[in-house]
Amino acid sequence: MIEPRTLKGFRDHLPAQALAREKILDIARRVYRSYGFAPIDTPALEYLEILTGKGSEETDKQLYRFTDHGGREVGMRFDLTVPFARFCAQHIADLGTPFKRYHMATVWRGENTQRGRYREFMQCDFDTIGTMSAVADLEMVLVVHDLLAAIGLERFTVRVNDRRVLSGVLERLGLTDRATDVLRSLDKLGKASADAVAAEMQQHGVDAQACQTLLGMAQLKGDAATVLADLEPLVSGSASGEAGLTALRSLIDGVRKAGVADGRVVIDPSIARGLDYYTGIVLESFLDELPGLGSICSGGRYDNLAGLYTKQPLPGVGASLGLDRLLAGLEELGRLDHVETPADVFLAYFDEKHLADYLKVAAGLRQAGIAVEFFPEPKKLGQQLKVAAKKGFPVALIIGSDEFAAGTAQLKHLATQQSTTIEWGDDTAALAAAVRQALGPSAGR
Repeated sequence: MIEPRTLKGFRDHLPAQALAREKILDIARRVYRSYGFAPIDTPALEYLEILTGKGSEETDKQLYRFTDHGGREVGMRFDLTVPFARFCAQHIADLGTPFKRYHMATVWRGENTQRGRYREFMQCDFDTIGTMSAVADLEMVLVVHDLLAAIGLERFTVRVNDRRVLSGVLERLGLTDRATDVLRSLDKLGKASADAVAAEMQQHGVDAQACQTLLGMAQLKGDAATVLADLEPLVSGSASGEAGLTALRSLIDGVRKAGVADGRVVIDPSIARGLDYYTGIVLESFLDELPGLGSICSGGRYDNLAGLYTKQPLPGVGASLGLDRLLAGLEELGRLDHVETPADVFLAYFDEKHLADYLKVAAGLRQAGIAVEFFPEPKKLGQQLKVAAKKGFPVALIIGSDEFAAGTAQLKHLATQQSTTIEWGDDTAALAAAVRQALGPSAGR
Protein backbone atom coordinates (compact mmCIF):
# COMPACT_ATOMS: atom_id res chain seq x y z
CA MET A 1 0.00 0.00 0.00
CA ILE A 2 1.20 3.53 -0.83
CA GLU A 3 1.17 5.83 2.20
CA PRO A 4 -1.21 8.75 1.52
CA ARG A 5 0.73 11.92 2.32
CA THR A 6 1.49 15.41 1.04
CA LEU A 7 4.83 17.11 0.41
CA LYS A 8 6.21 19.53 3.01
CA GLY A 9 4.77 22.98 2.42
CA PHE A 10 1.84 21.61 0.39
CA ARG A 11 -1.65 21.05 1.80
CA ASP A 12 -5.00 19.52 1.09
CA HIS A 13 -7.98 21.79 1.66
CA LEU A 14 -11.07 20.15 3.13
CA PRO A 15 -14.48 21.53 2.13
CA ALA A 16 -14.83 23.90 5.12
CA GLN A 17 -11.39 25.39 4.40
CA ALA A 18 -11.98 25.57 0.67
CA LEU A 19 -15.35 27.27 1.16
CA ALA A 20 -13.76 29.88 3.46
CA ARG A 21 -11.13 30.53 0.76
CA GLU A 22 -13.79 30.89 -1.91
CA LYS A 23 -15.73 33.38 0.20
CA ILE A 24 -12.70 35.67 0.46
CA LEU A 25 -11.96 35.21 -3.25
CA ASP A 26 -15.52 36.32 -4.03
CA ILE A 27 -15.05 39.42 -1.85
CA ALA A 28 -11.72 40.24 -3.53
CA ARG A 29 -13.24 39.81 -6.96
CA ARG A 30 -16.10 42.17 -6.05
CA VAL A 31 -13.79 44.85 -4.62
CA TYR A 32 -11.36 44.70 -7.55
CA ARG A 33 -14.16 44.99 -10.09
CA SER A 34 -15.66 47.94 -8.19
CA TYR A 35 -12.48 49.86 -9.10
CA GLY A 36 -12.55 48.74 -12.74
CA PHE A 37 -9.98 45.94 -12.66
CA ALA A 38 -10.55 43.15 -15.21
CA PRO A 39 -9.58 39.46 -14.81
CA ILE A 40 -6.74 37.76 -16.67
CA ASP A 41 -4.89 34.47 -16.37
CA THR A 42 -1.37 33.31 -17.25
CA PRO A 43 0.30 29.86 -17.37
CA ALA A 44 1.74 28.28 -14.23
CA LEU A 45 4.89 27.50 -16.24
CA GLU A 46 7.08 30.17 -17.87
CA TYR A 47 10.37 30.05 -19.71
CA LEU A 48 13.01 30.20 -16.98
CA GLU A 49 14.51 33.42 -18.37
CA ILE A 50 11.16 35.15 -17.82
CA LEU A 51 11.33 34.47 -14.08
CA THR A 52 14.97 34.52 -13.02
CA GLY A 53 16.67 37.73 -11.95
CA LYS A 54 13.37 39.58 -11.47
CA GLY A 55 12.63 39.20 -7.77
CA SER A 56 15.81 38.64 -5.79
CA GLU A 57 18.59 36.11 -5.36
CA GLU A 58 16.40 34.46 -2.73
CA THR A 59 13.42 34.02 -5.06
CA ASP A 60 15.75 32.64 -7.73
CA LYS A 61 16.90 30.01 -5.24
CA GLN A 62 13.30 29.22 -4.33
CA LEU A 63 12.16 28.70 -7.93
CA TYR A 64 10.76 25.32 -8.87
CA ARG A 65 12.61 24.74 -12.14
CA PHE A 66 13.20 21.83 -14.48
CA THR A 67 13.84 20.83 -18.07
CA ASP A 68 10.59 19.91 -19.81
CA HIS A 69 10.04 17.12 -22.37
CA GLY A 70 11.02 19.49 -25.18
CA GLY A 71 14.36 20.27 -23.57
CA ARG A 72 13.26 23.77 -22.54
CA GLU A 73 14.37 25.30 -19.24
CA VAL A 74 11.15 26.28 -17.45
CA GLY A 75 10.04 27.43 -14.01
CA MET A 76 6.83 27.65 -12.00
CA ARG A 77 5.77 31.22 -11.28
CA PHE A 78 6.88 32.52 -7.85
CA ASP A 79 4.47 35.47 -7.98
CA LEU A 80 1.90 36.93 -10.38
CA THR A 81 3.61 40.27 -11.05
CA VAL A 82 6.52 39.03 -13.17
CA PRO A 83 4.26 36.95 -15.45
CA PHE A 84 1.98 40.02 -15.70
CA ALA A 85 4.88 42.14 -16.94
CA ARG A 86 5.60 39.54 -19.62
CA PHE A 87 1.85 39.37 -20.42
CA CYS A 88 1.67 43.15 -20.92
CA ALA A 89 4.75 43.20 -23.13
CA GLN A 90 2.99 40.69 -25.41
CA HIS A 91 -0.56 42.07 -25.39
CA ILE A 92 -0.48 45.77 -24.49
CA ALA A 93 -1.03 46.83 -28.11
CA ASP A 94 -4.47 45.19 -27.96
CA LEU A 95 -5.24 46.16 -24.37
CA GLY A 96 -4.25 49.84 -24.40
CA THR A 97 -3.03 51.87 -21.43
CA PRO A 98 -3.60 52.36 -18.63
CA PHE A 99 -4.61 48.72 -18.20
CA LYS A 100 -6.07 47.49 -14.91
CA ARG A 101 -6.10 43.77 -14.13
CA TYR A 102 -6.69 41.37 -11.31
CA HIS A 103 -5.39 37.81 -11.15
CA MET A 104 -6.09 35.27 -8.40
CA ALA A 105 -4.05 32.11 -8.75
CA THR A 106 -1.57 29.69 -7.19
CA VAL A 107 2.18 30.39 -7.02
CA TRP A 108 5.09 28.28 -5.80
CA ARG A 109 8.24 29.02 -3.80
CA GLY A 110 10.57 26.40 -2.35
CA GLU A 111 11.09 28.36 0.87
CA ASN A 112 11.28 27.23 4.47
CA THR A 113 7.78 26.62 5.76
CA GLN A 114 6.69 28.50 8.86
CA ARG A 115 3.67 30.16 10.42
CA GLY A 116 1.42 31.29 7.59
CA ARG A 117 4.03 30.50 4.90
CA TYR A 118 3.72 27.57 2.51
CA ARG A 119 5.45 26.40 -0.66
CA GLU A 120 2.21 26.40 -2.63
CA PHE A 121 -0.09 29.32 -1.93
CA MET A 122 -2.59 31.62 -3.57
CA GLN A 123 -2.16 35.29 -4.35
CA CYS A 124 -4.92 37.75 -5.21
CA ASP A 125 -3.24 40.47 -7.28
CA PHE A 126 -4.47 43.72 -8.78
CA ASP A 127 -2.32 46.09 -10.86
CA THR A 128 -2.50 49.19 -13.01
CA ILE A 129 0.10 49.37 -15.77
CA GLY A 130 0.98 52.08 -18.26
CA THR A 131 0.76 55.18 -16.05
CA MET A 132 3.04 57.15 -13.72
CA SER A 133 0.08 58.95 -12.15
CA ALA A 134 0.10 59.32 -8.38
CA VAL A 135 -3.64 58.63 -8.57
CA ALA A 136 -2.84 55.01 -9.40
CA ASP A 137 -0.60 54.81 -6.30
CA LEU A 138 -3.37 56.26 -4.15
CA GLU A 139 -5.91 53.89 -5.65
CA MET A 140 -3.69 50.92 -4.77
CA VAL A 141 -3.77 51.93 -1.10
CA LEU A 142 -7.54 52.52 -1.20
CA VAL A 143 -8.19 49.12 -2.80
CA VAL A 144 -6.13 47.39 -0.10
CA HIS A 145 -8.02 49.28 2.61
CA ASP A 146 -11.43 48.53 1.10
CA LEU A 147 -10.54 44.89 0.54
CA LEU A 148 -9.48 44.25 4.13
CA ALA A 149 -12.52 46.12 5.42
CA ALA A 150 -14.87 44.15 3.13
CA ILE A 151 -13.41 40.88 4.43
CA GLY A 152 -14.61 42.02 7.86
CA LEU A 153 -11.30 42.95 9.45
CA GLU A 154 -11.59 45.72 12.01
CA ARG A 155 -8.06 45.93 13.45
CA PHE A 156 -5.51 46.24 10.64
CA THR A 157 -2.92 48.78 9.58
CA VAL A 158 -1.63 49.60 6.09
CA ARG A 159 2.00 50.71 6.37
CA VAL A 160 3.42 52.71 3.47
CA ASN A 161 6.85 53.95 2.46
CA ASP A 162 8.63 55.00 -0.74
CA ARG A 163 11.73 53.22 -2.06
CA ARG A 164 13.03 56.62 -3.22
CA VAL A 165 13.20 57.76 0.40
CA LEU A 166 15.31 54.72 1.22
CA SER A 167 17.46 55.35 -1.85
CA GLY A 168 17.92 58.96 -0.74
CA VAL A 169 19.10 57.92 2.71
CA LEU A 170 21.53 55.43 1.17
CA GLU A 171 22.78 58.12 -1.21
CA ARG A 172 23.50 60.43 1.71
CA LEU A 173 25.36 57.59 3.46
CA GLY A 174 27.39 56.74 0.37
CA LEU A 175 25.81 53.29 0.07
CA THR A 176 24.09 53.55 -3.31
CA ASP A 177 26.28 50.79 -4.76
CA ARG A 178 25.11 48.45 -1.98
CA ALA A 179 21.43 49.47 -2.08
CA THR A 180 20.08 46.06 -3.09
CA ASP A 181 21.82 44.18 -0.29
CA VAL A 182 21.07 46.83 2.33
CA LEU A 183 17.37 47.03 1.45
CA ARG A 184 17.04 43.25 1.53
CA SER A 185 18.58 43.27 5.00
CA LEU A 186 16.37 46.14 6.15
CA ASP A 187 13.30 44.30 4.88
CA LYS A 188 13.97 41.60 7.47
CA LEU A 189 13.20 43.94 10.38
CA GLY A 190 10.22 42.54 12.23
CA LYS A 191 11.20 39.02 11.25
CA ALA A 192 14.72 39.38 12.74
CA SER A 193 16.09 41.52 15.59
CA ALA A 194 17.70 44.91 14.98
CA ASP A 195 21.06 43.48 16.06
CA ALA A 196 20.76 40.63 13.54
CA VAL A 197 19.85 43.06 10.75
CA ALA A 198 22.76 45.33 11.70
CA ALA A 199 25.15 42.38 11.67
CA GLU A 200 23.96 41.39 8.21
CA MET A 201 24.34 44.93 6.88
CA GLN A 202 27.87 45.09 8.28
CA GLN A 203 28.65 41.94 6.30
CA HIS A 204 27.77 44.02 3.20
CA GLY A 205 30.29 46.70 4.16
CA VAL A 206 28.01 49.07 6.06
CA ASP A 207 29.88 50.68 8.98
CA ALA A 208 28.45 50.84 12.50
CA GLN A 209 27.46 54.52 12.28
CA ALA A 210 25.59 54.01 9.01
CA CYS A 211 23.85 50.95 10.51
CA GLN A 212 22.76 53.09 13.45
CA THR A 213 21.38 55.75 11.08
CA LEU A 214 19.46 53.20 9.01
CA LEU A 215 18.01 51.40 12.02
CA GLY A 216 17.08 54.74 13.60
CA MET A 217 15.29 55.73 10.41
CA ALA A 218 13.46 52.39 10.25
CA GLN A 219 12.24 52.76 13.83
CA LEU A 220 10.72 56.24 13.39
CA LYS A 221 7.17 56.30 14.76
CA GLY A 222 4.34 58.80 15.05
CA ASP A 223 1.76 60.49 12.87
CA ALA A 224 2.52 61.20 9.23
CA ALA A 225 3.62 64.80 9.81
CA THR A 226 6.05 63.76 12.54
CA VAL A 227 7.61 60.92 10.56
CA LEU A 228 7.94 63.05 7.42
CA ALA A 229 9.61 65.83 9.41
CA ASP A 230 12.06 63.35 10.94
CA LEU A 231 12.89 61.96 7.48
CA GLU A 232 13.59 65.34 5.87
CA PRO A 233 17.14 65.82 7.20
CA LEU A 234 18.01 62.23 6.29
CA VAL A 235 17.31 62.82 2.57
CA SER A 236 18.09 66.54 2.28
CA GLY A 237 19.95 67.18 -0.97
CA SER A 238 18.88 63.91 -2.58
CA ALA A 239 16.49 64.50 -5.47
CA SER A 240 15.25 60.92 -5.24
CA GLY A 241 14.68 61.07 -1.49
CA GLU A 242 12.88 64.40 -1.64
CA ALA A 243 10.66 63.12 -4.46
CA GLY A 244 9.77 60.16 -2.27
CA LEU A 245 8.79 62.41 0.63
CA THR A 246 6.63 64.51 -1.68
CA ALA A 247 4.89 61.37 -2.93
CA LEU A 248 4.22 60.19 0.64
CA ARG A 249 2.75 63.57 1.62
CA SER A 250 0.45 63.49 -1.41
CA LEU A 251 -0.54 59.90 -0.69
CA ILE A 252 -1.46 60.52 2.95
CA ASP A 253 -3.43 63.64 1.96
CA GLY A 254 -5.33 61.67 -0.66
CA VAL A 255 -6.12 58.83 1.76
CA ARG A 256 -7.60 61.33 4.23
CA LYS A 257 -9.65 63.05 1.54
CA ALA A 258 -11.01 59.64 0.51
CA GLY A 259 -12.39 59.19 4.02
CA VAL A 260 -10.02 56.58 5.42
CA ALA A 261 -9.89 56.79 9.20
CA ASP A 262 -6.80 58.32 10.80
CA GLY A 263 -4.30 55.70 11.90
CA ARG A 264 -5.45 53.10 9.41
CA VAL A 265 -2.75 54.09 6.87
CA VAL A 266 0.61 55.07 8.43
CA ILE A 267 4.09 55.92 7.17
CA ASP A 268 6.58 53.25 8.21
CA PRO A 269 10.18 53.88 7.02
CA SER A 270 11.11 50.24 7.74
CA ILE A 271 8.95 49.01 4.84
CA ALA A 272 11.38 48.19 2.03
CA ARG A 273 9.88 45.12 0.29
CA GLY A 274 12.49 42.49 -0.52
CA LEU A 275 11.80 42.22 -4.24
CA ASP A 276 14.21 44.21 -6.40
CA TYR A 277 11.71 45.50 -8.92
CA TYR A 278 10.02 48.10 -6.67
CA THR A 279 10.86 51.74 -7.47
CA GLY A 280 8.39 54.00 -5.62
CA ILE A 281 5.52 53.69 -3.14
CA VAL A 282 5.54 50.36 -1.26
CA LEU A 283 3.10 49.01 1.29
CA GLU A 284 2.52 46.14 3.68
CA SER A 285 -0.60 45.41 5.73
CA PHE A 286 -0.76 43.78 9.13
CA LEU A 287 -3.35 42.36 11.50
CA ASP A 288 -2.89 44.53 14.60
CA GLU A 289 -3.42 41.54 16.90
CA LEU A 290 -0.89 39.36 15.05
CA PRO A 291 1.93 41.62 13.82
CA GLY A 292 4.36 38.70 13.94
CA LEU A 293 2.33 36.87 11.31
CA GLY A 294 3.77 39.15 8.65
CA SER A 295 2.12 41.17 5.93
CA ILE A 296 -1.19 39.89 4.61
CA CYS A 297 -1.38 42.31 1.68
CA SER A 298 1.69 43.88 0.09
CA GLY A 299 2.73 45.71 -3.04
CA GLY A 300 4.08 48.88 -4.58
CA ARG A 301 5.17 50.70 -7.70
CA TYR A 302 7.47 49.03 -10.22
CA ASP A 303 8.33 51.26 -13.17
CA ASN A 304 10.97 49.22 -14.97
CA LEU A 305 9.91 45.58 -14.74
CA ALA A 306 8.14 45.36 -18.10
CA GLY A 307 11.16 47.05 -19.68
CA LEU A 308 12.91 43.70 -19.45
CA TYR A 309 10.53 42.39 -22.13
CA THR A 310 9.68 45.42 -24.29
CA LYS A 311 11.07 48.84 -25.25
CA GLN A 312 7.66 50.43 -24.62
CA PRO A 313 7.57 52.18 -21.22
CA LEU A 314 5.08 50.31 -19.03
CA PRO A 315 5.30 51.59 -15.45
CA GLY A 316 3.09 49.68 -13.04
CA VAL A 317 1.69 49.69 -9.52
CA GLY A 318 -0.28 47.07 -7.63
CA ALA A 319 -0.59 44.83 -4.60
CA SER A 320 -1.40 41.26 -3.65
CA LEU A 321 -3.50 39.70 -0.91
CA GLY A 322 -1.79 36.65 0.60
CA LEU A 323 -4.89 34.50 0.97
CA ASP A 324 -3.34 31.58 2.84
CA ARG A 325 -1.54 33.78 5.37
CA LEU A 326 -4.73 35.77 6.00
CA LEU A 327 -6.71 32.58 6.57
CA ALA A 328 -4.02 31.30 8.95
CA GLY A 329 -4.30 34.53 10.92
CA LEU A 330 -8.09 34.49 11.04
CA GLU A 331 -8.05 30.89 12.18
CA GLU A 332 -5.51 31.68 14.91
CA LEU A 333 -7.74 34.53 16.12
CA GLY A 334 -10.82 32.30 16.04
CA ARG A 335 -12.47 34.59 13.49
CA LEU A 336 -12.51 32.39 10.44
CA ASP A 337 -16.03 32.53 9.07
CA HIS A 338 -16.52 28.90 8.14
CA VAL A 339 -19.18 28.18 5.55
CA GLU A 340 -19.87 24.56 6.37
CA THR A 341 -21.88 23.63 3.29
CA PRO A 342 -22.13 25.01 -0.23
CA ALA A 343 -25.93 24.59 -0.29
CA ASP A 344 -28.69 26.29 1.72
CA VAL A 345 -31.15 23.43 1.98
CA PHE A 346 -30.90 19.69 2.52
CA LEU A 347 -33.76 17.94 0.70
CA ALA A 348 -34.46 14.57 2.28
CA TYR A 349 -35.37 11.62 0.03
CA PHE A 350 -37.27 8.82 1.69
CA ASP A 351 -40.22 8.06 -0.59
CA GLU A 352 -39.06 6.35 -3.80
CA LYS A 353 -42.47 6.71 -5.46
CA HIS A 354 -42.08 10.49 -5.50
CA LEU A 355 -38.61 10.72 -7.06
CA ALA A 356 -39.91 12.86 -9.93
CA ASP A 357 -41.62 15.19 -7.43
CA TYR A 358 -38.44 15.58 -5.40
CA LEU A 359 -36.49 16.43 -8.55
CA LYS A 360 -39.14 19.00 -9.46
CA VAL A 361 -38.92 20.59 -6.00
CA ALA A 362 -35.10 20.73 -6.14
CA ALA A 363 -35.15 22.26 -9.62
CA GLY A 364 -37.72 24.86 -8.57
CA LEU A 365 -35.67 25.96 -5.57
CA ARG A 366 -32.50 26.19 -7.63
CA GLN A 367 -34.27 28.26 -10.28
CA ALA A 368 -35.22 30.65 -7.48
CA GLY A 369 -31.55 30.97 -6.50
CA ILE A 370 -31.62 28.64 -3.48
CA ALA A 371 -28.87 26.00 -3.45
CA VAL A 372 -30.17 22.51 -2.67
CA GLU A 373 -28.45 19.22 -1.91
CA PHE A 374 -30.76 16.31 -2.69
CA PHE A 375 -29.82 13.18 -0.78
CA PRO A 376 -29.22 10.43 -3.39
CA GLU A 377 -30.44 7.40 -1.41
CA PRO A 378 -33.91 6.77 0.09
CA LYS A 379 -32.65 5.98 3.58
CA LYS A 380 -34.50 6.44 6.85
CA LEU A 381 -35.25 10.08 7.59
CA GLY A 382 -33.36 10.02 10.90
CA GLN A 383 -30.17 8.88 9.17
CA GLN A 384 -30.44 11.61 6.57
CA LEU A 385 -31.03 14.32 9.15
CA LYS A 386 -27.92 13.20 11.04
CA VAL A 387 -25.92 13.57 7.82
CA ALA A 388 -27.41 17.02 7.22
CA ALA A 389 -26.61 18.18 10.75
CA LYS A 390 -23.04 16.87 10.57
CA LYS A 391 -22.48 18.74 7.29
CA GLY A 392 -23.72 21.97 8.86
CA PHE A 393 -26.93 22.54 6.90
CA PRO A 394 -29.14 25.19 8.53
CA VAL A 395 -32.38 23.54 7.41
CA ALA A 396 -33.75 20.31 5.98
CA LEU A 397 -36.82 20.19 3.77
CA ILE A 398 -39.00 17.15 4.50
CA ILE A 399 -41.76 16.10 2.10
CA GLY A 400 -43.24 12.60 2.32
CA SER A 401 -46.28 10.97 0.71
CA ASP A 402 -48.68 12.67 3.13
CA GLU A 403 -47.09 16.08 2.53
CA PHE A 404 -47.16 15.68 -1.25
CA ALA A 405 -50.83 14.74 -1.05
CA ALA A 406 -51.65 17.70 1.20
CA GLY A 407 -49.47 20.20 -0.66
CA THR A 408 -47.37 20.91 2.44
CA ALA A 409 -43.74 20.60 3.51
CA GLN A 410 -41.84 20.58 6.78
CA LEU A 411 -38.86 22.93 7.06
CA LYS A 412 -36.75 21.66 9.96
CA HIS A 413 -34.18 24.00 11.57
CA LEU A 414 -31.43 21.56 12.44
CA ALA A 415 -29.80 23.66 15.18
CA THR A 416 -33.01 24.02 17.21
CA GLN A 417 -34.87 20.94 15.92
CA GLN A 418 -37.94 23.14 15.40
CA SER A 419 -40.11 22.62 12.33
CA THR A 420 -42.23 25.00 10.29
CA THR A 421 -45.11 23.84 8.08
CA ILE A 422 -45.16 25.41 4.62
CA GLU A 423 -48.34 25.46 2.50
CA TRP A 424 -47.30 25.36 -1.13
CA GLY A 425 -49.77 23.20 -3.05
CA ASP A 426 -47.91 22.23 -6.21
CA ASP A 427 -46.34 25.67 -6.71
CA THR A 428 -42.56 25.40 -6.35
CA ALA A 429 -42.25 29.21 -6.63
CA ALA A 430 -44.40 29.57 -3.52
CA LEU A 431 -42.32 26.92 -1.76
CA ALA A 432 -39.11 28.71 -2.72
CA ALA A 433 -40.46 32.05 -1.43
CA ALA A 434 -41.37 30.48 1.93
CA VAL A 435 -37.96 28.77 2.22
CA ARG A 436 -36.16 32.01 1.36
CA GLN A 437 -38.12 33.90 4.01
CA ALA A 438 -37.29 31.25 6.61
CA LEU A 439 -33.58 31.28 5.74
CA GLY A 440 -33.27 35.03 5.79
CA PRO A 441 -30.13 36.79 4.40
CA SER A 442 -28.19 33.51 4.11
CA ALA A 443 -30.38 32.23 1.27
CA GLY A 444 -28.59 31.95 -2.06
CA ARG A 445 -25.10 32.35 -0.58
